[in-house]
Amino acid sequence: MKLAVSGTYSAGKTLTVMALSHYTGIPRALARSIREIMPHAVPGKSLAECTPAEYLQLAMRRHVGRAVEEARHPDGFLSDGSSLQEWAYGAMRVKYGMDPNATRELAQVPRSALSAEMLFFEAVVEQFGRAFRQHVKESFDAYVHLANELPLSADGHRPMHEGFRAACDEMLLRTLDELKIPYHIVGGSLEERLIRIAELFGFPTVTSTEDAIARAHKEYARIDKRLETERERAHAA
Repeated sequence: MKLAVSGTYSAGKTLTVMALSHYTGIPRALARSIREIMPHAVPGKSLAECTPAEYLQLAMRRHVGRAVEEARHPDGFLSDGSSLQEWAYGAMRVKYGMDPNATRELAQVPRSALSAEMLFFEAVVEQFGRAFRQHVKESFDAYVHLANELPLSADGHRPMHEGFRAACDEMLLRTLDELKIPYHIVGGSLEERLIRIAELFGFPTVTSTEDAIARAHKEYARIDKRLETERERAHAA
């Protein structure tokens, strides 16, 4: 089974996938996150400061990293999201602006107000999207989409805009419908998520939910959550 755990940002994908892997013994596809990629790709910048061209570089690096890691597990894996997310977040930035936090109210940017740079960005994002959608359709057996029910994580990295997050979530679900990829929407506590996902797909379990969650929290705590600019300064020093 090649399963993606999908959902918008701050939905709990990473921790859920970590715990699910410990719970079922199914390996994870360990692609680097955008946060991990940024200090090498766009040193000294935050995600909100990235230009359209820089965002495209990040999306390309993220997709390639995902594809390489997925190929390492021909017998099945769990994926923390999929390349649909890089495409969706780019498409939403065309619609609402490169920095969704720039305005209090989420308002669509009129096409007449799009610069030549943003129009080109839109065209490239759509072409990336064609490739990403085809890759996902050919690579995954099913999706679990996490309900958009958790509070936003104020980590300084992701947009703190509930409207933007909801719009991305709707786009992801709409795309899964268009691609006719089977999916289930799962919510609740982390323990409830693990039990429900295992039941849905008939996964065997190799440990208790308590142990899986404890191990996942330890693993999650080791993630470097510093802002991109902070890590770049540390790397330079």
